Amino acid sequence: MLRMVGAFIAGGFFGGGLFISGMTDTTKVQGWLDVFGAWDPTLAFVMGGAMIPMFIAWAIVRRRTTSVLGTTFPPKPSTKIDRNLVAGSLMFGMGWGLAGLCPGPSIAALSYGGTGLYVFVAAMITGMAIAPFLRTRLLERAVPAE
Repeated sequence: MLRMVGAFIAGGFFGGGLFISGMTDTTKVQGWLDVFGAWDPTLAFVMGGAMIPMFIAWAIVRRRTTSVLGTTFPPKPSTKIDRNLVAGSLMFGMGWGLAGLCPGPSIAALSYGGTGLYVFVAAMITGMAIAPFLRTRLLERAVPAE
């Protein structure tokens, strides 16, 4: 129960930060990506503001074995650049550029979004649900069975 309360509070801070910084506004995100037009550097400050506390958090985690709530920490992410990472990054970037949203801000914007946002979130959830199945099917075709 305490873990869920902690997650709820952390999620509230995350969503509030996205809202206050304007990252739930699709035109602001698309302005960041428009480097040859009306470029908006706001996202760089938001990224910097996120990286600083994360740097501190990772420094603390290196010295601990369990979290404050008593759970173990997830393993460090892989640094390997492979086909899955490149394909996923390309798809994420294209979707982000076209829609001006990624998963975090889209969930944070649900409270005031419109039809377009609801369609985006439904498509995002559908993509997350079918991605493991598609990955398995595509890998089966790419690597012939012996």
